[in-house]
Amino acid sequence: MEEEPTRRAEERGPGARAESRGRHDHVYAALDLGTNNCRLLVARPARDTGGFEVIDAFSRIVRLGERVSKTGYLSEAAIERTVRALRVCAAKIERRGATRVRSVATEACRRAHNGADFIRLAGAETGIDIDIITPDEEGRLALAGCMPLIVAEAAYALVFDIGGGSTEVMWLEQRAGGERAPIDAISLPLGVVTLAERFGGRDVTPAIYRAMVEETRALLAPLEARNGIGRHTAAGRIQMLGTSGTVTTLAAIHLRLPKYDRAQIDGCWIETAAIETTTQMLLGMSFRDRILHPCIRRGRADLVIAGCAILDAILQMWPVPRLRVADRGLREGILLGLMAEADHEAIATADREAIAETDGEAAPAA
Repeated sequence: MEEEPTRRAEERGPGARAESRGRHDHVYAALDLGTNNCRLLVARPARDTGGFEVIDAFSRIVRLGERVSKTGYLSEAAIERTVRALRVCAAKIERRGATRVRSVATEACRRAHNGADFIRLAGAETGIDIDIITPDEEGRLALAGCMPLIVAEAAYALVFDIGGGSTEVMWLEQRAGGERAPIDAISLPLGVVTLAERFGGRDVTPAIYRAMVEETRALLAPLEARNGIGRHTAAGRIQMLGTSGTVTTLAAIHLRLPKYDRAQIDGCWIETAAIETTTQMLLGMSFRDRILHPCIRRGRADLVIAGCAILDAILQMWPVPRLRVADRGLREGILLGLMAEADHEAIATADREAIAETDGEAAPAA
């Protein structure tokens, strides 16, 4: 077993005394272990914007949730792939001196009978403590990371995150003063991996594609029934915002990028007519053609059609003329949360010190 490369900040010796002096005394790391991907961001706070500056990053397709929907268990091969990726993440966290770290796992570990066993193994092998979070928390974190991309003019916003094993959809309204208040949310028990495994992802006929869309639409129906989102959509009062590999990939294909470029994708707008055209193009491509496409490659070639089906169902349920694309989400939400916690701790420490100083001044002389 390798020596643990990451430790909690309070175990790091004298340097950990800065634990509650505010966000600018820390380097932060956020790790998102999903059904398909293992992704890490390491960042430091930006002085002027209230955001952060990414100083290191990592992303690898690990397929942790491969066949979990069929077997109920994480496979040994998937565990080995994921632990290898986590070792890379642990080395980056250590090298960058991150003092505030949060790592989360989502649907694959929630669903697998051996998910908790895997988390213990991963911690022992890499030193990374991973929390298995609920669908509600997953949605809240993704929303927090995407919030800056919601425009002030939109009365309502529909934000969705198409994952590997689940899909989160959140319904918000913008209130007086610019407050963006969640109204309702739903977590669908399907994502690009689970849907592709159920229906097949390599050779997808029009009939299979329609079946994927219809299954997803049926799962979205309760959110519509509870909130009547359709009437706001018809009135042009909502902004739709998508964060996932599906929407970023479709945007990159639509823009005909020679390779994926986050700078051109994050925050861009794409007409839904263009999404439909791009989806039809993908449906007409062979599996090999999708592998050879520079914005798809082998890692997404068997998943991209399932992602299109989920997105198609969302757009059929709530037809909007365009949507905004986010290449950000859960990890960014984690980073913002960690920085806010550091600020709160600094304020609490300052308050305690002020009270202690006042009490000392008020004490009678001996």
